[in-house]
Amino acid sequence: MPKFYEQPILNSPYERPAQHWELDENRRPTHKVLEGRRPADFITPIPPPRRQSREQRAMEFDAKAAALSDDSQRYELSVIIDNLRRQLEEWRKLQDPRQWRVTPSTECLLKHWRHHQFNAIRPFFCQVEAVEAVIWLTEVAPALRDKKTREIIDHLRAANQSANPELSRLALKLATGAGKTTVMAMLIAWQTLNAARHPNSSRFTRGFLVVTPGITIRDRLRVLKPNDPDSYYKSRELAPQSMLGDLMQAKIVIANYHAFMLRERMQLATGNRRLLQGRAGAELDTLETEGQMLKRVMPELMGMKNIMAFNDEGHHCYRERPPNEKKEATLHGEERKEAKENSEAARVWISGLEIAQRKLGLSRIIDLSATPFFLRGSGYAEGTLFPWTLCDFSLMDAIECGIVKLPRVPVADNIPNEDMPMYRNLWEHIGSEMPQAGRGRGRAQAAPLDPLSLPVELKTALEALYGNYEKVFEQWQDAHIKVPPCFIVVCNNTATSKLVYDYIAGFYRSGENGVKILENGRLPLFRNFDEHNNPYSRPRTVLIDSKQLESGEVLEKNFREIATDEIERFRSEIVKRTGDRKQADNISDQDLLREVMNTVGKEGRLGEQIRCVVSVSMLTEGWDANTVTHVLGVRAFSTQLLCEQVVGRALRRQSYDLNEHGLFNVEYADVFGIPFDFTDAGGAAAAPTPPPRITVRVHALSPARDACEIRFPKVKGYHVEPPREELLVKFNDDSTLELTPELVGPSITRNEGILGEGVDLTLERLKAYRTNTIAYHLTKHLLEQPKWRDKEGNPKLYLFGQLKSIARQWLDKHLVCKGNTYPAQLLYKQLAEMACERINIGVDAAYIGERPVIVVLDPYNPMGSTADVDFPTSKSTYDTDARFCHVNKVACDSGWEAEFCRTIESHPKARAYVKNQGLGFTAPYRDGPIARDYLPDFIIRVDDGHGEQNPLNLVVEVKGYRGENAKVKKETMENYWIPGVNRLGGYGRWAFVELRDAHTMRADLDAALKSVVSEAFAPLLPA
Repeated sequence: MPKFYEQPILNSPYERPAQHWELDENRRPTHKVLEGRRPADFITPIPPPRRQSREQRAMEFDAKAAALSDDSQRYELSVIIDNLRRQLEEWRKLQDPRQWRVTPSTECLLKHWRHHQFNAIRPFFCQVEAVEAVIWLTEVAPALRDKKTREIIDHLRAANQSANPELSRLALKLATGAGKTTVMAMLIAWQTLNAARHPNSSRFTRGFLVVTPGITIRDRLRVLKPNDPDSYYKSRELAPQSMLGDLMQAKIVIANYHAFMLRERMQLATGNRRLLQGRAGAELDTLETEGQMLKRVMPELMGMKNIMAFNDEGHHCYRERPPNEKKEATLHGEERKEAKENSEAARVWISGLEIAQRKLGLSRIIDLSATPFFLRGSGYAEGTLFPWTLCDFSLMDAIECGIVKLPRVPVADNIPNEDMPMYRNLWEHIGSEMPQAGRGRGRAQAAPLDPLSLPVELKTALEALYGNYEKVFEQWQDAHIKVPPCFIVVCNNTATSKLVYDYIAGFYRSGENGVKILENGRLPLFRNFDEHNNPYSRPRTVLIDSKQLESGEVLEKNFREIATDEIERFRSEIVKRTGDRKQADNISDQDLLREVMNTVGKEGRLGEQIRCVVSVSMLTEGWDANTVTHVLGVRAFSTQLLCEQVVGRALRRQSYDLNEHGLFNVEYADVFGIPFDFTDAGGAAAAPTPPPRITVRVHALSPARDACEIRFPKVKGYHVEPPREELLVKFNDDSTLELTPELVGPSITRNEGILGEGVDLTLERLKAYRTNTIAYHLTKHLLEQPKWRDKEGNPKLYLFGQLKSIARQWLDKHLVCKGNTYPAQLLYKQLAEMACERINIGVDAAYIGERPVIVVLDPYNPMGSTADVDFPTSKSTYDTDARFCHVNKVACDSGWEAEFCRTIESHPKARAYVKNQGLGFTAPYRDGPIARDYLPDFIIRVDDGHGEQNPLNLVVEVKGYRGENAKVKKETMENYWIPGVNRLGGYGRWAFVELRDAHTMRADLDAALKSVVSEAFAPLLPA
């Protein structure tokens, strides 16, 4: 496993980041740690190209990239953000509070946030920095006159004038799970406490408007109110105890943006409206006025001035770009519908704020979002960062500080001929078979919707991810964690979500004579029915969409009886918040379901034992459950912005306990079906991970150990010219190719209907292909390869007969079919390439010694050296003997490697060795149609009797399990790399050995060495 995933956490969450992982030009980790904080950098999400040829993909990608590079779309915000970071850092370093240029109340709060001994979770550095940015811009910057400060202020003013001319907005970009609610609470405390002491100051206010995109977020933000039982100011100690009383002066309104829509003042039927209007009368104006809307939405704020507004998930709020300035491409179908919905929501949201600004006055609007980008339909290039963003703490930063879980996505699977693992973008494979909104049928339109008829690929994805969930569930139980991990499925529409929900949790179908028959859920831990087909009183799986939320139909009748304690707690909380006992006594099922959703994974609450949530888009943001460990996407993801929002639902940490190193332990979220390109990590491995290790530097020690330097050629390719006439072949055990289900894909698939006998889908029809037919196709494939073409590129047809004879010989003796696979599968291109590679190696092997192997070196860097080794690692290491190794340590992937190093150092005539990690020593080979690089394990330099000045360089591979490509690697080394390099000269003498058992490596190494160098190597071996 790469080091990045073993120890991704480099920094304390409570300190300024001091290190970061280096990223290459493709934004992928190089596994090198760089000192200092990661500079601000923005990557515009680009929708992934559809499945096309490689050339078409590249053309489409380049076209979109070019569109985003338009000067009118690009914002060079990294310079501004880094400038503000430097200003804040210098300001933060000031020891004398009198130099801070802030009020005494602000000074008290800053000292509290930075130095107070918190009993629970203290504010993260990123949270404090975001608040400091707003404080600095409000209290400090206006008094400064330096050029850098003016650049920041001028940029912010110009950005708002261009996009929000009536408003003053400031966006704080904080990764999902970094605690935006805490930032809002800290800002409210700062403003309120200052307003209490400076009531006439225009810089401070006691009035706050918090606007959200949905009910979920609105309910969650109740903790911002000082009188809430779970108020953050007290529970998280965000203000000194002596100041909590003054916080009660705050007036806070939390509203969905939908509330800004002007409502009808009177409900009239169409006929009555026409009657009142008359034939020629003007249309009746029954909508409320702007002032009436404000009084309805925010009565507590009426009469107040300089209100501060917060846009939670602020990327939904923007003024659409004027038509003559739009740069968006023409959209169609679902994309056009989505763009229209985005535009309508954004228009309502920002219009409401503009009304509040005109009628009441808004001092500043703070946008909080992990993705403050313009959405599709805005008129800006989709994914363009809000230009008023001045604070950035990205997902990469959050992972390096351990604040969020690390998402793991598929990087490989056992399906051949696929550029991307199937479960990386599941919708690409099943979308055409899933129901479209309102259609009620899949692609075939031949049968009603049936949960048991979901695409096989979707069922397999559910099974694979669920298999890992079972392990995590058991681990949590063994660790006595009282709440279960949570598995979420995000679907494209309500039809799909209902199908998936029924398949997972169970459903009733109508049998003969109208009798209902239960089909229990296919995933046992998620079933809502017990083994006796009785429904559980508390469902383990819930379906969250608008219809279910309004009806509450997933709640069983006796749910209230079983959940008495939790419901009574909910009632008491309502009374504390509102003082309305009547409301508490009339809790609807809808309220209960909403409470279940909002309290998933929270001990003692209604959602405590929820294991699976199936949703439409409601969970794409604002849902703050921290027990999510698995995510499955069953929808299209057109942008990386959407991917990050959905994956973000799984990123909140389950534990905030520091380890002995003062860091958080790594937590993982396994993701299927979401083409999230933040980084690649290993599929669905178990969630628990060992504590983080200290990172050490592995490097060459020069000049102290230069005598142990090993140099090697950097080979890029080989060439062997076959004879013109008679062809010979020399096959061996490594020429054999085994066809297995792991290599070619499932060869037996079980399909079952609702009734009747099941059927096994097999590849048995391939039996009919004759061996001569397969040999013919293999020969044809051989002649299409460059090796068997003349200088003009034409196939050497005169060799057809000989090559067919050789192909038939290989088929008879070196093709093995297992697990119901068949020789006819060699007609598949990838498998034909693998067979031809073995045949080509066999032909070349027959002429080694007669016809030279010509190696091609890297023209720019033909030689490598141990002097180039320099990389950090958190693996366990072995301290090398200074007499034998140029490099200070060996980073051990397994326990046997340290023992192998000791074995080498104990040989009396071993002169030097190095492990091939960070060395750059590779041997090119072909894995079917794919060109790859082979990295052997070790290089050992030995005295084999030719004198100290002419040692033998021995390449060693220790291979426990030998897959098909291991055979090709070995044959490539023995038949191409070794003879080619030895013939080349100038790089010493080379040999290769492969050891099969790490536990008997001493004896096997001795035997292998004796075989390689014959009697010349005998003096090296112990007596």
